[in-house]
Amino acid sequence: MAVEDARQEPQVLRQYAFLGDGRRGALIGPRGDVSWLCVPRWESAAIFASLLGGRGRYVVSPSARYVWGGFYQPGSLIWTSRWVTTGGVVHCREALALPADPHCATLLRRVEAVNGDARVTVTLDPRADFGRAPLEDLRRDEYSWTARTGPLFLRWTGADGAQPDADGVLSTELVVAQGECHDLVLELSDRPLTARPPNVQRAWDATERTWRAAAPGLTGTLAGRDARHACAVLHGLSVPDGGTVAAATTSLPERAEAGRNYDYRYAWIRDQSFIGLAAAAAGVDELLDRAVCFVSERVLADGPRLAPAYAAATGGSVPQEQTLGFLSGYPGAPARTGNWVRGQFQLDAFGEVMLLLAAAARAGRLDDDGRRAVRVAADAVGRRWREPDAGMWELSPKAWTHSRLTCVAGLRQAAAQGLGAVDHHQELARRILAETTATSLHPSGRWQRAPGDPRVDAALLFPGIRGALPLRDPRTAATLSAVRAHLAEDGYVYRFEAGDQPLGTAEGAFLLCGFGMALANHRAGDTVAAARWFERNRAACGPPGLFAEEYDVRQRQLRGNLPQAFVHALLLECATTLSGPPP
Repeated sequence: MAVEDARQEPQVLRQYAFLGDGRRGALIGPRGDVSWLCVPRWESAAIFASLLGGRGRYVVSPSARYVWGGFYQPGSLIWTSRWVTTGGVVHCREALALPADPHCATLLRRVEAVNGDARVTVTLDPRADFGRAPLEDLRRDEYSWTARTGPLFLRWTGADGAQPDADGVLSTELVVAQGECHDLVLELSDRPLTARPPNVQRAWDATERTWRAAAPGLTGTLAGRDARHACAVLHGLSVPDGGTVAAATTSLPERAEAGRNYDYRYAWIRDQSFIGLAAAAAGVDELLDRAVCFVSERVLADGPRLAPAYAAATGGSVPQEQTLGFLSGYPGAPARTGNWVRGQFQLDAFGEVMLLLAAAARAGRLDDDGRRAVRVAADAVGRRWREPDAGMWELSPKAWTHSRLTCVAGLRQAAAQGLGAVDHHQELARRILAETTATSLHPSGRWQRAPGDPRVDAALLFPGIRGALPLRDPRTAATLSAVRAHLAEDGYVYRFEAGDQPLGTAEGAFLLCGFGMALANHRAGDTVAAARWFERNRAACGPPGLFAEEYDVRQRQLRGNLPQAFVHALLLECATTLSGPPP
């Protein structure tokens, strides 16, 4: 296999680093290959799509043999690829420039010769529309290379010696003397680039300043460095005036050839609640305010017809799911865009909305729109709580126990903050809890998944964590014990048992549930067990410290889209909550 062909092959997910500016995100592999980037928005078509088998890549890689490593600047998504070569040590510092322009992504890459002279090979092959759009109008002026691909305009500065091949692929070899550095700046825009190229040092300085303001020190938490990194990841996934995408990618399979590969480049209402609750616990006001604003706007606009997910920047509808047959996809799954969640009803989303807005009220950060949204959400629960819904795991409609108990928790927390019609909310919560107890309490005293479905479900940890029931309620304790007995393996937790298959056969462990076990044990007063669950699950990442949705315990590999927002949110909440005494 040729070297350039090898650099297009996808890597295991634990080796990718993530760059995000809130409006789009890039994945960078260990070979210095930007293999995924969608411009101008998260859900746009990719211009670098080699992750899914399409054309389009941007590689900065040592010319000599090397061993890879890397690290983030603390509290930021400024990543440094580090290569120890046969001739020395080379760094490539990389970031999406901040503050982010909604129309233009600016990718900064700085090659540094740390020890010995650095010789690196650079290749730029931008292809819009998931690799299908040809490169057009390629030309060089006194500053840069410029071109078009599909609807996008590009400008590349710092590669004066690059030469195009017959297909327009630009390549060069840079030689950087020991102790020196060389900057490359790539601008990608859906509008013509009329201004001069940015001043590189000013762009780096502005990016660093923005990150320092975005990710606080989070002193006094467990695993402070990881908590701060989780906060940075959430900032990188969050549109400044919109929502937070569930993940930066699409179609990365949860299980090879299992048909579970989805497009997560949209903002789920449930995820906004998880993120907002974590932010409230950690005192990260900017993330909390964004979640509250996005959710309130969606609830006030759509009322009882609230969708499970929306476009993060515009609040528009999620497009219909379609398969991109022209892409080979990440090995084990075809490539897809859009998401079938657009047609679902998820009752628990209304409970999550009230939990988020109640947390904002406790923090003194709830405005009048948020207060109106509480009333709308509570009214929607009153109208629809007996309807079958898709539930937290987005399955076939049933009277899912978790959905109803989450609404109980949301109503009770809203009432505790004096939001809405307090007496009505408390009475509605009592009615829902009484009927759910009558239909969905297992004979053993724990909650079961739904009427007629007696299985254990890890989702049922969360209503107890969120206050659906009084502290030390026996139903909560019995559910925690059942999850530990039936769904836990080697310190990780699975969502539910899939028929008669052993755990880990049908899907990986769910990291959200592992962190949920930490919170549930802490709430139950078992701080030692809580710390054990937390430490075990925060280890389920690669060198860049990023988490996917699932973790293959046997193979120690990440599964699903990357990075997964709600997993980072639960890590942040655990790090903050477990640092204090149990309630």
